[in-house]
Amino acid sequence: MSSLEHHPLEPFLPAKARILFLGSFPPPQKRWSMNFYYPNFNNDHWRIEGEVFFHDRNYFVDVDARRFCRERIVAFCEAQGLAFYDTARVVRRLRDNASDAFLEVVEASDVRALLAALPYCRAVVTTGEKATATLCAQLGVDKPPAVNAFVELPGIVNAENNAIELYRLPSSSRAYPMPIEKKAACYKEMFERYITIEKEKKG
Repeated sequence: MSSLEHHPLEPFLPAKARILFLGSFPPPQKRWSMNFYYPNFNNDHWRIEGEVFFHDRNYFVDVDARRFCRERIVAFCEAQGLAFYDTARVVRRLRDNASDAFLEVVEASDVRALLAALPYCRAVVTTGEKATATLCAQLGVDKPPAVNAFVELPGIVNAENNAIELYRLPSSSRAYPMPIEKKAACYKEMFERYITIEKEKKG
């Protein structure tokens, strides 16, 4: 039986974050191109955000070095109020890959504690079936939202007494069969619901 893996990153929780992205669990570290969330160079999360905010899918990419620009990403997320963690703290990887299908959740993250540290949070965003199912089971969501839809988290409000929503987006994995342009359109719709995306200018 494979050994247990403990989450290798601390939660990234900017004080004024309005959106909390929750994935399932990071890929094996041999697949990382930076020490931050969505580190796999073949995952398009940061290309999608570059497209949405800067109309440049390579804005966060060092193309020649085949890595993401961690410093630029962290500064951007702090400025925009984007928080990151995952729905699992401890997992068992049933195969040596990044697929959620072979990921056994041994210990789920305490999502309520994460939200307690984010008093202005308006939405928890998931981008995969396992992350969505894990979160819904913990927070008592009877019917998970469809992709590109949202539901209110039952009984959970932020410090401004606004309901916190669970918003499900298409996966940024290339295994999810949707062109990056269409994924970016879905992400843009979500961002526009919770934050002003025109605050950042390319440069």
